[in-house]
Amino acid sequence: MHTLIQRLGLVETLRAELTWLMASMVIAEFFYKFHSFTLECVAFMATWYALSRIAAAAQGLMCRLIR
Repeated sequence: MHTLIQRLGLVETLRAELTWLMASMVIAEFFYKFHSFTLECVAFMATWYALSRIAAAAQGLMCRLIR
């Protein structure tokens, strides 16, 4: 996370990830009940990564379709 903020800056990092961070928090809060803090953190991070990756792929696809 430090490297990402250092490379992009805080504003760009928030612009790119805040939506997916919040969505992941909501999903984790409602659906992840593993009774283990560590497992819930890992699942939250995996969800955040997956949502962010799907959004990046969709954005790339949209850019290719527009051209």
